[in-house]
Amino acid sequence: MRRSPLVVLLVVAGLVAGAAAAAASTPSFRKYVALGDSYTAGPLIPWQQASWCFRSNNNYPSWLATRLGIYDADGAFTDVSCSSADTSNMTQPQVTPSPSIPLSTQQPQFDALHADTDLVTIGIGGNDDSVFGDLTGTCPTLRADDPTGAPCQAHYTVNGVDTMAGAVQATGRNVAKVVQGVKDRAPAATIVLVGYPRLLPPTGTCPSVIPFADGDYAWADSIEQKLNAAIEGAARSEGVHFVDTYSPSLGHDACAGGKAWVNGQSTNLFEAVAYHPFRSGMEAEAKLIAQALGVPAKGTKAPAPRSKADPAQLARTAHLTGA
Repeated sequence: MRRSPLVVLLVVAGLVAGAAAAAASTPSFRKYVALGDSYTAGPLIPWQQASWCFRSNNNYPSWLATRLGIYDADGAFTDVSCSSADTSNMTQPQVTPSPSIPLSTQQPQFDALHADTDLVTIGIGGNDDSVFGDLTGTCPTLRADDPTGAPCQAHYTVNGVDTMAGAVQATGRNVAKVVQGVKDRAPAATIVLVGYPRLLPPTGTCPSVIPFADGDYAWADSIEQKLNAAIEGAARSEGVHFVDTYSPSLGHDACAGGKAWVNGQSTNLFEAVAYHPFRSGMEAEAKLIAQALGVPAKGTKAPAPRSKADPAQLARTAHLTGA
């Protein structure tokens, strides 16, 4: 049966209207600023930008900017994430790569925010009170004392109080203040707090990769869960987005071999610093953030290298482990 011209016209009009509505509902961002620590920056993930912040152009902000179609747009994408940053470095300068090796000073990350900033992602909190550094720096040294026990948990329990858990509660308040600061400086921005992907498996151990005592696996994992809960709580209290990367990373912890999103104890100068994300983890996180924002993929091509790192520089600072 032939359709009348009027019916065809109505069908076409409906399709055009539907497409226009879909386009209107898809968010568009023109000024994206990424703030964060090394779980945002991506230390040693190729290719590294020329900075003592150890920032990769294959980190999740770069992949998100690529999905947004603004990675190469002039002035549209600014990434000031920096390895070892904590919440204080949003408003205060940061000595890099570390206070013990003061080779440069980074401006406060909030300096990148402006009134026309319309998207801000924030991945921060793990370095407050040295929580991340203490877990990955201290727990391996205590395994020999009690390989099947939980000597690290005992070390950080004082008079029956888990000091790590207490520190994480304070971190939540600090992150909430960060969000408030972003709102003050970029009042029109969509703000996204990004959680931390899981480092440890829910069961089992892999001491050759994560050299914690067997009993410390569950405890350290509980600290990360508390950290993510504190960040999510800050997002909820401030009315901004929270992207959970912990739950989706089930089966992608450091013990997961080729499926791991996060590295174990062995730094690889051309893949990732110890206990930090691989490129695969960064790509996965960018996808999760894009989905939370309702942004469809605009391409899968990797961000073009802006600059390659000096291998000698990387070798001199390969000890960097702070998040």
